[in-house]
Amino acid sequence: MGLRPATSSQANQRCDTLAKGIEIRSAHFPGRAPIDAYGNGGFRFADMSHRGSLLCLPSGIYGWDMMLGDALTPDRFQKVLDEAAQIEVLLVGTGMELRPLPADLKAALRARQISSDPMSTGAAVRTFNIMLSESRAVAAALIAV
Repeated sequence: MGLRPATSSQANQRCDTLAKGIEIRSAHFPGRAPIDAYGNGGFRFADMSHRGSLLCLPSGIYGWDMMLGDALTPDRFQKVLDEAAQIEVLLVGTGMELRPLPADLKAALRARQISSDPMSTGAAVRTFNIMLSESRAVAAALIAV
């Protein structure tokens, strides 16, 4: 016995149900994990992939609304500042090339005893993975390339 094809009203009802059932959440991986790959506008880690930039913090890995060329302002780093007690070093992957951190951002990080180091995203990924493997108190802000 085969299945009967759905009528157009049944098919529309299923599509409506599916559309209502999809819940969009902020990207968040609740743990620490090395970055396995980067490029093509995203990252791979923990057997998953993420399109866009990332904040790798002690509380987990978060999608970060940051693109190449966006201003590096303290408000864009609020999650980092909120977890400052658990971070000694912040690696900032600024894209394909090194961009210096603005004075106000460096001051905000320094006020919370966070040492910051800007570098290309590739260098930041590699350095983050090494420091993470050494169980260091490291965080990374990685702009997708």
